[in-house]
Amino acid sequence: MQRLNLKVYGRVQGVGFRAYVLNKARELGLSGFVKNMPDGTVFIDAQGEEEVLNKLIEYVKIGPSMSRVEKVEIERINQTLNTKDFIVTY
Repeated sequence: MQRLNLKVYGRVQGVGFRAYVLNKARELGLSGFVKNMPDGTVFIDAQGEEEVLNKLIEYVKIGPSMSRVEKVEIERINQTLNTKDFIVTY
C-alpha cells in the first residue's frame, strides 16, 4: 500500500476535474480525497497499490475534456490514510 499527494496545475477548476478524479479513483478502488486549492490548483491525496496509483496519475495527466493539465507534482507519503473511501472535500 502506498500513498501519494498530487498537485495539478493548469485549467483544472470549473471544468469538472474533481468529479473526474473522484470517478477514476473510485473505479480504481483507491482511498483518499480531491479538492480545489485557493491558488487555482487541484490537490489529490490518494492511497492504494503502486500500479493502481500509476494509472490514476496517467488519468490525471489527461484530465476531463474541458481541462488543460500543465503540470502534476507528485509526492510520496509514508503515513497511511485511515479511510477506505475516496471523496471530494471543500
